[in-house]
Amino acid sequence: MLALALGAAALPLAATIPLPTASAAAQAGDLDQVVKALRGIKTMTANFTQTDRNGQALSGKLTLKRPGKIRFQYQKGVPLLIVSDGKALTFVDYEVAQVQKYPVGNSPLGALLDPNRDVKRFGKLLSTGNDNVVSVEVRDPKRPEYGVITLMFTRGSNAPGGLELAGWVAQDAQNVRTTVRLSNQKYGMSVSDNTFRYRDPR
Repeated sequence: MLALALGAAALPLAATIPLPTASAAAQAGDLDQVVKALRGIKTMTANFTQTDRNGQALSGKLTLKRPGKIRFQYQKGVPLLIVSDGKALTFVDYEVAQVQKYPVGNSPLGALLDPNRDVKRFGKLLSTGNDNVVSVEVRDPKRPEYGVITLMFTRGSNAPGGLELAGWVAQDAQNVRTTVRLSNQKYGMSVSDNTFRYRDPR
C-alpha cells in the first residue's frame, strides 16, 4: 500500500526533454516566475488523481498550507492518509494500523513544501512542447537521497504568480515514482492547522 500511495509509476504529465534552444535569460525568467508562483501559494485546495503502473487510479482532495503543511485525503474506501505538519511527512495505513514518518525536507515533496529548498538554484526547465505549460525539474546533486520532483504549471492570470500548479512527478531515492494531477485548484482560503493532524491507528 505504501508503494501504491507514494510510488505509483503513472502517465507522464508532459515530455521531459531538456530545452535545446531556450536562452539562459528566458529560462531564468521562467524559473523566477515558478519561484514567485510557489511563494504566492499560502493556502490551496485541489482535487488530485494518482495512477499506478497498472492503470489503477486513486483520487481525493489535497489541502496545502505553506510552509510545510499538506494533506492527501484519499477517496472513500481507501484506508490511506498522507499528511505533513510542517516537520514530518507521515504515511498512515489504517488497514494495517501502520504509521511511517519522514522529514519533509528529505522527500521529493520538499521542493514544494520546504521553504529552505531553493527551487531556482536546483531547478532546471524542461521542454513541454506547449508555451502555456512550464515544467521544472528540481534535484540537489549533492543530496541524491532527497529524490527528484518535476513540477508542472499552466499559465493563468488568476493563479499566484501567473502560474497554476497542475501537478508533479516525484521520484525518490529508491527510484519509486509518483505522478499526481490536480484539478479545481482554489487559493487563499482559511485553513486550520488541525487539518494536518491525524488519528493514530496504533
